[in-house]
Amino acid sequence: MKKLFLLILTVLTTIANVQGLEAQPIIMGVATDTKILDGAATIRGLTLAVEEINAAGGVNVAGKKRPFKLEVMDTRDCDAGVPVSEALLVVEKVILEKGADFIIGPSRSEAALAALGVISKYKKIYLSTCGGLSPKFHTTIAENYDKYKYAFRITGESGYMAKEAMDLLTHLTSQYGLNRMFIIVQDVAFARAGGEIIGESLKKKGWEILGYQRYPTGSTDFSAALLKAKDAGAQVLFIMGDMPELSILINQWYDMKIPALPFGNYLGPAMEPKFWEVTKGRAAYTIVNVVNAGNAPSNATPLTMKFYRAYQKRWGTEPEGYGAASGYMAPYVLKDAIERAGTLDPDSLVSALEKTDLVGVYGRVRFDPKSHQIVPSLDPKEGAVGTIFQWQDGKRVVVYPPKIAMGEIKFPPWMSDYWKIKKK
Repeated sequence: MKKLFLLILTVLTTIANVQGLEAQPIIMGVATDTKILDGAATIRGLTLAVEEINAAGGVNVAGKKRPFKLEVMDTRDCDAGVPVSEALLVVEKVILEKGADFIIGPSRSEAALAALGVISKYKKIYLSTCGGLSPKFHTTIAENYDKYKYAFRITGESGYMAKEAMDLLTHLTSQYGLNRMFIIVQDVAFARAGGEIIGESLKKKGWEILGYQRYPTGSTDFSAALLKAKDAGAQVLFIMGDMPELSILINQWYDMKIPALPFGNYLGPAMEPKFWEVTKGRAAYTIVNVVNAGNAPSNATPLTMKFYRAYQKRWGTEPEGYGAASGYMAPYVLKDAIERAGTLDPDSLVSALEKTDLVGVYGRVRFDPKSHQIVPSLDPKEGAVGTIFQWQDGKRVVVYPPKIAMGEIKFPPWMSDYWKIKKK
């Protein structure tokens, strides 16, 4: 019996040595809101990538293979009434108590911005993979490079999302003559910024902005804004927010038969594959920006559907929304930088990350060397592409950008009849 035990122990030790998993792990501290869709999707994406990397032997650090290890802590930063200071305590806790080498998170823009100070204090590489959509994140890094150079964002942001929205909305004008909008946003930094940017930009292009309504986190009745939009003659409802209650907004839009196309340039609950079921089909015709390719099915790169299928197999669901693809890419981007730098030294990794140039799930991954914002593009061969899909017959059909589109935009019949919409 003793010999059998020793044999088993020897075999297990050999396997561990082959995989490199006996080495000290590289700890990724995940400080995010684990209860929201984006946070949960991020953790699933991270987990999938870490499992793949570790199964392949781990990360080569100057000739020694080391595994990644995730340490997750809930910041609750998207909960109504939770102060930013509480999220910062969690970021600090994952550094001091879990020994994190790298930081992922937090989710809310206000917390992500405040976390820059903590990251600077401890000199930890910080990857923003989900949330933190405010343009102020990368402009703050650019304006205070020496202090905040350890932070990078490997996902899109609300400023570029507004440009994507502008492009799509300009298409709606040229093809269908639509040019009247009502804006509804959640009263948080990224959504306010997105709504204001799109409103001012569209005015310059001849659009009429008929109203602007903010709703605090947790709101459950949007009928007043919808009636205002209808009475004003809106043709498009521009929506931004991540709170689950925005599903009520879509239900009310459908039930009230508002003759305006709902365009969620960030509409958290509508990203989820179950949204059609949750709304009992009322999600039909809703357009949603999921920020990165891979969060809805497309062929942006050879890796896109490979990731998509692997995520489905691992978690029993399609990638749910914003954080899935970017969470998955984070360990691979770090692995690439660590192996090129040959060290975990943060200053060396800053230089390595600034030189990142690899093909990812959502296109070519590169960072602006000054702001550390991922370089965006409408072409996945040139940069990171976003994805805008429309709910059609129970499926999420990618309609933008053109190079990865899987279908065309459709209109609800009560809107087509009301405005007599015809393609020009």
